[in-house]
Amino acid sequence: MLTACKVDENGKTYNGVKQRTQSGRVCQRWTSMFPHHHPPLSDDRFPDATVQEAANYCRNPDGRDGTGPWCYTTDPDMTSESCGIPICSSGN
Repeated sequence: MLTACKVDENGKTYNGVKQRTQSGRVCQRWTSMFPHHHPPLSDDRFPDATVQEAANYCRNPDGRDGTGPWCYTTDPDMTSESCGIPICSSGN
């Protein structure tokens, strides 16, 4: 089941389909090294079955504290940015 919110501050298990950062930048695919080169990421760092399935969705594969799900951006001037995913309320 896809979630539109994160269950905790870190958001490591967030598996929604948001593809833009909090400022509106489009997310780079996790398997892409353009425009931002980054270390290869293994499947076990994502709530998806594979890195490929994580597409360019907001995720938190390195467990960043305080920002929750984030992504590398397609903006050559901004490497990565938080996606601003809200924490789930008891009604979500």
